[in-house]
Amino acid sequence: MPKNSKVTQREHSSEHVTESVADLLAHQEPVDYKRSVLNVTGETWDKQKEGDEDLDAENRPAWNSKLQYILAQIGYSVGLGNVWRFPYLCQKNGGGAYLVPYLVLLIIIGLPLFFLELAVGQRIRRGSIGVWNYICPRLGGIGYASCLVCFFVGLYYNVIIGWSIFYFFKSFQYPLPWSECPIVKNGSLAVVETECERSSATTYFWYRETLDISNSISESGGLNWKMTLCLLVAWSLVGLAMIKGIQSSGKVMYFSSLFPYLVLVCFLVRGLLLRGAVDGIMHMFTPKLDKMLDPQVWREAATQVFFALGLGFGGVIAFSSYNKQDNNCHFDATLVSFINFFTSVLATLVVFAVLGFKANIMNEKCVVENAEKILGYLNTNVLSHDLIPPHVNFSHLTAKDYNEMYRVIMTVKEGHFKELGLDACLLEDELNKSVQGTGLAFIAFTEAMTHFPASPFWSVMFFLMLINLGLGSMIGTMSGITTPIIDTFKVRKEVFTVGCCIFAFVVGLIFVQRSGNYFVTMFDDYSATLPLTVVVILENIAVAWIYGTKKFMQELTEMLGFRPYQFYYYTWKYVSPICMAVLMTASIIQLGVSPPGYSAWIKEEAAEKFLFYPTWAMAILISLIILASLPLPLVFILRQFHLVSDGSNALSVTYKKGRMMKDISNLEDNDETRFILSKVPSETPSPMPTHRSYLGPGSNSPMEMSSAPNGRYGSGYLLASTPESEL
Repeated sequence: MPKNSKVTQREHSSEHVTESVADLLAHQEPVDYKRSVLNVTGETWDKQKEGDEDLDAENRPAWNSKLQYILAQIGYSVGLGNVWRFPYLCQKNGGGAYLVPYLVLLIIIGLPLFFLELAVGQRIRRGSIGVWNYICPRLGGIGYASCLVCFFVGLYYNVIIGWSIFYFFKSFQYPLPWSECPIVKNGSLAVVETECERSSATTYFWYRETLDISNSISESGGLNWKMTLCLLVAWSLVGLAMIKGIQSSGKVMYFSSLFPYLVLVCFLVRGLLLRGAVDGIMHMFTPKLDKMLDPQVWREAATQVFFALGLGFGGVIAFSSYNKQDNNCHFDATLVSFINFFTSVLATLVVFAVLGFKANIMNEKCVVENAEKILGYLNTNVLSHDLIPPHVNFSHLTAKDYNEMYRVIMTVKEGHFKELGLDACLLEDELNKSVQGTGLAFIAFTEAMTHFPASPFWSVMFFLMLINLGLGSMIGTMSGITTPIIDTFKVRKEVFTVGCCIFAFVVGLIFVQRSGNYFVTMFDDYSATLPLTVVVILENIAVAWIYGTKKFMQELTEMLGFRPYQFYYYTWKYVSPICMAVLMTASIIQLGVSPPGYSAWIKEEAAEKFLFYPTWAMAILISLIILASLPLPLVFILRQFHLVSDGSNALSVTYKKGRMMKDISNLEDNDETRFILSKVPSETPSPMPTHRSYLGPGSNSPMEMSSAPNGRYGSGYLLASTPESEL
């Protein structure tokens, strides 16, 4: 014991020395309650069990390198939504003006919550179930809800990968199979397929050749065998990437995370060389400032931030749980968040460059078709030749000349203009046609690529990029299921992974029937949005309000070696929960205002038609939301009334040598009584344990009677009843 300590002073001096509890405890050996008089549970100390758990923590798989981990997080967060959802929202919500609310919300919602998930995963080194069981057992349902949402999303997300695989293999031919309408024989005559002629070649190939879609969700139509095989290939790829754990999936990330950037850069260079690409990019960056005041724009930006980073799924926590304790997860959070943002901007540049080219092609086609109509009216004397400006040459008609001619005819024939059936053929109208999701990837983009030189090469690159983006996100999504289940229930990794993939494939057959696309839309719109919003709000509350923001910041300081900015303290405690609550309220209102429905492809009309979900489909939709949210109240009730073990009790902590002294040294004088008696549980120091054991619902521990019922936080050390001589 140091010579200058107050205890030593008492031994060598007759003077009265005022001793503090912190002084006394700071020189004691770390306490293991099971092996001491503090064991109030009646539990016996099982050395073998403790050794096994410590060994399990030490033998936890780890990333081979920091680069591999960063690529895995990037591959998970950067997904299909960056390519086909963000550009659509940018186009719809004011072009460059949309980037402002998105960036603001990324900083005040996305970055803090992403950092929070990385930190808890790295600190506790468990999947989502173990993390939230540890932090607040009564909110342990958060982990189970995350697993269910991951399962629902994985079911339909892999179907999209299957579609991309189908297009990928169809791209190895010239001309591309969706470049022209098929010719069918009608007796001795060869005619163009009616459905294709009334829509377009790419639209027909998507709806008829690929999906063979039915007219409504009520018409099953049986399985589409081509899509069934593609789905089997997709699940096989995911299973192979997951089977060996992060050692194999991490290596996959080197390719699946980097290859999309290579393709996007190639597409951007190629796109900028296309005629009309500048029109598309100028359209993107021309801000419509009035849109920034629209609450709907902010709601959609918040939703996109929320899903772009993969918050609430458990994949972020799972990946970070394989990190070393001293990893700088704050740097990781900032890096991945802004790489995600810049990837979205890069993808938007590519999309608008290609759509600008497509808009010019379609506009020229419109001009040619309407010029032929005008020539017909001139030849039949419906229109006078005097209406045509003298400099107009029909053999080399430009869009500018057509617009001038169109305005003259509209002015002169004002009363009968509609009967002529002429279109304005404005480039702006083509650029304003909002296309997202499958409509962008499998219709608009494929149509543009048919006009590329060496179109099969670009098609192969594009769909290989989509497959890689999808696989990167699927590996993270599956990790959000496998990691917490394996950590919690100690099942064999290989067996569980294979079983999970097989089960998901069987359930996923619902998405590869002829009406399967409508179920994909249903799951995409409703299975995750509301449940995940609730999950993330509860995550935020569990850390910031139940565990305590001050304690969390202190532990981050110890883990990172520096104190995070106060910005995070206020965003975690106030800003993020309020913003997320507003987003959840807006989502519920939106659900009530807009009756759930879907766009059906009507074969006879060769057009899309909005239909409302039938009663049985509404029942499935509501069941998805309830089922994904059910673990939250269920686990709370079961643990509140001690019906199941929660695996939590701070008494059973085995502290590492020197840890208690470190925590006590941070106490102020007026905190010592609280440290001992735990009268204010939320203010007690909270060292992270290496392992804890549950006291059991039937335990009559004095600790349970004397402390607040908050599991992780409502338990103190109860040293007040220990004789002073033992201290």
